Amino acid sequence: MKTVLSRLRRRPILRVQLTLLYSGLVLGLLAAVLLATDLLHGHSAQRAPVGAPAAPATGGRAFDAGPAVIGLVAAVIALAGAWWLAGRFLRPLRAITTTAQEISATNLDRRLDLTGPADELTDLSRTLNDLFGRLQAAFDAQRHFVANASHELRTPLAGQRTLLQVALADPAADTASLRAACEEALQLGDQQERLIEALLTLATGERGVERWDPIDLAEITQGVISGHRREGDRRGVRIDAALAPAPAVGDPRLVTSLIANLLDNAVRHNVAGGRVTVSTTSSAEHAHIAISNTGPPVPHQDLERLFQPFHQAGTERVHRDGHGLGLAIVLAIAEAHGAGLSPHARAEGGLIVEVSFWRKRKP
Repeated sequence: MKTVLSRLRRRPILRVQLTLLYSGLVLGLLAAVLLATDLLHGHSAQRAPVGAPAAPATGGRAFDAGPAVIGLVAAVIALAGAWWLAGRFLRPLRAITTTAQEISATNLDRRLDLTGPADELTDLSRTLNDLFGRLQAAFDAQRHFVANASHELRTPLAGQRTLLQVALADPAADTASLRAACEEALQLGDQQERLIEALLTLATGERGVERWDPIDLAEITQGVISGHRREGDRRGVRIDAALAPAPAVGDPRLVTSLIANLLDNAVRHNVAGGRVTVSTTSSAEHAHIAISNTGPPVPHQDLERLFQPFHQAGTERVHRDGHGLGLAIVLAIAEAHGAGLSPHARAEGGLIVEVSFWRKRKP
């Protein structure tokens, strides 16, 4: 009941304000006109022609009911007209408010259908429709991400449970078999840890950049390459680098994660005897890093999907130790920095990914 009463009290406030404003202006103008007319009438009576009969002396001025009636009727008409006019102008706003209140997370596909001349209200309607569209895309991406994440986390947990149950149910299990089961369980635990760490990095990148520090892409890249040399040698992949100074601004930790995931993706999705080429350059406004690799051909239509969480293109590009979040993390961090991201499929196989960071923070 209190909610209903509060709504009833709040609902007419703006309309009442507009009504009083419109009618007040009209009545003020009318009062000024009547006052001016009365003053002019009194002034002309005082300047009566010589020889004209003098006005009878009275103790006070006679009350004229005509102007009072006119003023009362004008006040009623002004209030009614102002009330109607305010409601007319507020009708589209009420439609926008009602539709916006009815839209929730389950029906974000609804849009405001406001037609009429191009004015502030239609601009507001278009702005809200754009907002609802972005919210719908964000909610859809979130639902898709949660579904995939739950599936990816459930798989190693189920494998770990099955492994331990089999080992415990074997009456002839010896120390060697139990040790092997524990080692495999530890490997599954490491897989879960890497996946959780990747999810946290992705969430951090999507949250945005909290610190903007001067960085050098060449310096960061050199450190990342040093950490990937052994993995490249193990897979038979050569890493070549041409690193020129590339000063920029950003979060050093996130930029390091971006470069590490790009390089990790280039090494993992490669072929024996393949290579990875890394270069950093600088221009007037941007610092650039480009990482290319040999590998299986990547269909052009798969380029955009590669940067979605848990997506891997083609069975040839899937590895047991991958979690399908590397390029999604790259995209999230690049967008958080306002950096340009340009992936290209090489005709002979593999990818070229270029990222351009701003040298100075944009307002």
